[in-house]
Amino acid sequence: MRLSRCNGTPNIGVYASVNESLSLVAANSGPGFAEDIEAVLGVETILTTISGAFVIGSLVRMNSNGAVVSGMIESSELEKIKEKINVTVLPDKANAAGNNVLANDNGAIINPVLGPRAEKRIADALGVEVVRSAIAGYGTVGSACVATNKGCLCNVNATAEDIALLKDVLGVEAKKGSVNHGSGYVGSGILCNSKGALIGDETTPVEMGRIEDGLALY
Repeated sequence: MRLSRCNGTPNIGVYASVNESLSLVAANSGPGFAEDIEAVLGVETILTTISGAFVIGSLVRMNSNGAVVSGMIESSELEKIKEKINVTVLPDKANAAGNNVLANDNGAIINPVLGPRAEKRIADALGVEVVRSAIAGYGTVGSACVATNKGCLCNVNATAEDIALLKDVLGVEAKKGSVNHGSGYVGSGILCNSKGALIGDETTPVEMGRIEDGLALY
């Protein structure tokens, strides 16, 4: 694990999306942020925008099979990303894919408000089973949780039923935790894959221990 910051904020998960080999990073982020991602997560980084916006983590969800992106993406941005990974555009009003989709290489949980067409596209793009559910009362499951192929960290308000569902769909153990001194929106403060985790620099030592445990970083 490494502590990091992007654009003056510890909410680093808002500015990048990552899988096992690639990270899409906000084009306006400083070079130190991309270097942190490459060093800790062992991935190639691509600087980009989505619809001219820098909140990449909110608008993109990836696993090793593909990426799902916001329907607002511009054609030039889409072509740039397609050079590195198979991409599907989310055809739904709730198309902030990073917030509304939680996925690893085993499965995906999506915001229940997403329509059937979006659900099918997500399943096809990511190559996994898709289940509709809120976690800890949040439909924005991608902001309430983070998942890798080794573990999952979820919002501290997750129920026993939520944790059982995460394990069943994602195929990994799920643990509860927080980031950045008490934030339950762990997806906004953590970038992770099976190799490591980059976490917001306001995260406490106790939180770091829970993140390490939840993501099985040992």
